[in-house]
Amino acid sequence: MDKLPKLGVPVIIGIVVVIFLIIKSAVTIGPGEGGVIFERLGNGINTDKTYGEGFHIVAPWNDMIVRKVRQQSISDQMNVLSVNGLEVKVNGTIWYEPEYSKLGLLIKTKGEDYERELLDPAVNAAARSVVGRYTPEQLYSSKRDLIEQEILDEVTKLLEGQYLNVKRVLVEDVQLPPTIRQAIERKLKQEQESLEYEFRLVTASKEADKQRIEAQGKADANKILSASLTDKILQDKGIEATVKLSESNNSKVIVIGSGDSGMPIILGNQ
Repeated sequence: MDKLPKLGVPVIIGIVVVIFLIIKSAVTIGPGEGGVIFERLGNGINTDKTYGEGFHIVAPWNDMIVRKVRQQSISDQMNVLSVNGLEVKVNGTIWYEPEYSKLGLLIKTKGEDYERELLDPAVNAAARSVVGRYTPEQLYSSKRDLIEQEILDEVTKLLEGQYLNVKRVLVEDVQLPPTIRQAIERKLKQEQESLEYEFRLVTASKEADKQRIEAQGKADANKILSASLTDKILQDKGIEATVKLSESNNSKVIVIGSGDSGMPIILGNQ
């Protein structure tokens, strides 16, 4: 009986050690994450396997490095120079994701903080290269989509073979010095007003052409009609009209053959 307290201490210590080892060995990888093993007694990062979501058991002397492997985004503001040397601020967002099966190689070669070591320098270099091809006016107005695609192409080239894929680049804002921005806005406004004025001139010209064509058409029609109306046709038309008038209930006096060319004269219309 006296031996039980002496045995109890080692047992308790053993139980604590086992619990500690279990806790140390159990790793849960969350949704959208991946893990790689760091072997303390081996060659460091094991690049052969990437562990997926769920519960995993690793050796107590090893560590599981867990990183997000789904698509992520980072936003940044960069100071870059335009083609004429003017400094502009570009606010952008980059969507990226690591290659899942190459996560071990990515961490082994670039470290756990691979965004800072790899992505940031590549994006900044690409932005400076692309923005340096354009004028402030192009950056401010019409070239935004083209600039985004060119930055994406540049980043893709810089990160080729680096186990990190950039999916999209969005240029959210381009900030120019106030004086330059105001000058560009004035120029754009003047160009818009000029386009509106030209549109009004074209519209007025088309309307004038339309009226001219309609007037010419009426003149041509009258000329054709005048050429086709002979005295005989006019007399026949007059007789037809006289007959219709004589059949109406309104009182009138019709003098036959007293008008010019023998046309009837109608007196009274009541």
